[in-house]
Amino acid sequence: MQLKEFSLFVPNVESGTVLKALETAIPSSAIEQAIADAEASEERKRALPSHLVVCLIIAMSLWSRVSMRTVLKNLVDGLSEAWIKVGSYWRIPCKSSITEARQRIGSQVITRLFHLIVRPLATVETPEAFLGGLRVMAVDGTLFDVPDTEENVRVFGYPGSRPGTQASFPKVRLVLLIEAGTHLIVDALMCPYRIGERVRVKKLLRSVGQEMLLMWDRGLHSYAMVRATIGQKCDYLGRVPKNVKFQVEEVLEDGSYLSWIAPDGKSKKKGGTKIRVRVIEYTIDTEGEPEIYRLITSLTDFALFPALLLAMEYHKRWEVENTIDELKVHLLGRKTLIRSLNPREVVQEIYGWLLGHWAVRSLMFQVAEHAQI
Repeated sequence: MQLKEFSLFVPNVESGTVLKALETAIPSSAIEQAIADAEASEERKRALPSHLVVCLIIAMSLWSRVSMRTVLKNLVDGLSEAWIKVGSYWRIPCKSSITEARQRIGSQVITRLFHLIVRPLATVETPEAFLGGLRVMAVDGTLFDVPDTEENVRVFGYPGSRPGTQASFPKVRLVLLIEAGTHLIVDALMCPYRIGERVRVKKLLRSVGQEMLLMWDRGLHSYAMVRATIGQKCDYLGRVPKNVKFQVEEVLEDGSYLSWIAPDGKSKKKGGTKIRVRVIEYTIDTEGEPEIYRLITSLTDFALFPALLLAMEYHKRWEVENTIDELKVHLLGRKTLIRSLNPREVVQEIYGWLLGHWAVRSLMFQVAEHAQI
């Protein structure tokens, strides 16, 4: 197929159109509730009221390459009076005033808004969002560079480097729980670099439950992860590292087998006992040597969930990798992802960034659902 006459059409979408769409995804009432819950309401009239500052923090990820004053101008020009309330003689404040307003808001309002808004949206009609009646979820983590300031270094820390050298930037760790069928980030937590993913990711299990299937990569495998997921009454499908060995107890008709995993020392002290698991082993042919995959799952009904089906389903775990790519590359598009110089504003900026992704992704889902595609 030749593409001699092929041309790419790029629509010119004005900022006002983008912002009208955002108002649909993040209602003004939710922002007001988050401000009230965080007790961030003002007693006096300000040039930058709390409601407008919250909108500014979300919009930072949409106009990531321009100054904060330009982002603020886009907001006031494009948003309706329901979202922002400024006087007719309002003027764009200076940079220091914007910084002071962000510091006044802090991070609690934005994190509260995030948890008020985000939730799974897929329905049973959403393609590839469910497996055997279970909502497919995935969990993973990523790292971000943050500006190299004393405050950020003290809170987040540098990654390890060779003796006599030091990393260029401190890093913050972010763990995400996504709905695989929609790429919606339904929960997120951040922490200093020194705290590992396996420690932090277990706290995301607060957002999983019955009629869900949670997938994770081998780097997140542990007895504690399995036990905590079962404690939430959530099914799981996870890959295990090469060094983990299983004793075959019963071979099933589809080639998978039943076994168990023993508690580690810490879990054993807390009353942990061995857990029955189903193990699925298969080989993927690559250009180099064939790669052996081993999965464990709580889904023991091989008639309803045959091994081949689960092996194919597991590779949808990459939807979380695609979501991270959307967040870090396509939504932001900046070389330096985070611009905040203080830890509290870093937290605030990242949760605003997550809300920007939520707005875009939830609107994409609504449009696709309406168009039945």
